[in-house]
Amino acid sequence: MMSALLKAMRPRQWTKNIFVFAAVVFDRQLSLHNFDPLLRSIGAFFIFCLLSSSVYLINDLIDLEADRAHPTKRNRPIASGKLPVSVALMTAGGIVVIIIPLAFLLSKDFGVITLVYFLINLAYSGWLKHIPLIDVMIIAAGFVLRVAGGVTVIEVQRFSPWLYVVTTLLALYLGFGKRRAELTLLEENANSHRRVLDGYNLPLLDQLITIVSSSTILAYSLYTFSAPNLPDNHTMMLTIPFVMYGIFRYLYLIQIKQEGGAPEEMLLSDHPLQVDLLLYGLAVLLIFYYLK
Repeated sequence: MMSALLKAMRPRQWTKNIFVFAAVVFDRQLSLHNFDPLLRSIGAFFIFCLLSSSVYLINDLIDLEADRAHPTKRNRPIASGKLPVSVALMTAGGIVVIIIPLAFLLSKDFGVITLVYFLINLAYSGWLKHIPLIDVMIIAAGFVLRVAGGVTVIEVQRFSPWLYVVTTLLALYLGFGKRRAELTLLEENANSHRRVLDGYNLPLLDQLITIVSSSTILAYSLYTFSAPNLPDNHTMMLTIPFVMYGIFRYLYLIQIKQEGGAPEEMLLSDHPLQVDLLLYGLAVLLIFYYLK
């Protein structure tokens, strides 16, 4: 049962919470002489991990019958019967009761953000996920709240608002890509498994993906030479190719390889994407902390 519970909490999706570290990295507060900003960010990361797990448990409880009819989701612990409904419900409730107060202890603003995150995800699980376009925008809001959460637990000095724009666009890109992959996988039975897919079709999703992918590249490019906290020699512009490749690679995976139903799985399994993200991270650290 413990194994089933851990699987239902979806630890593989905790990779989404790395957006919490955007503040400490891009505000250039990683230091060998002051670990406090990093430690506070790590604490915020784990709070978001556990809170998002409670959301996944609640979502699976709400979608229980639909998941049992889904070709892959029927194997989830709750849908398959490996994890009793009562255990999932008590775990989700227990996490919320413990984690929200801890978030307020870390920072009052951070506590408010985690509470808002939980409430909008409850609304998403209940009915907003059935509304086309709004469903993906709520997903994007979750990523923005993660970034905002990271900002509130440290004293930011040079964090650029451009990063909120980039995060929003990137999350929309991933969200529409996920919907496209689901529509392709489920084909004519798509709306019976996820009702919101009845409001999408491939031409619409391809147009939306084109809009947000190009906007993401443009917004990130503007960030690299207009944000006030970047090196004066504009070396941050050297990271643009890594961002472009990552976006192009994901587009290749969802349109050619017919993948993308779970972006976090792709992040953990696609080696070219992993190498690109690693090189991007190294480039950012090098530019911020050694070539400044």
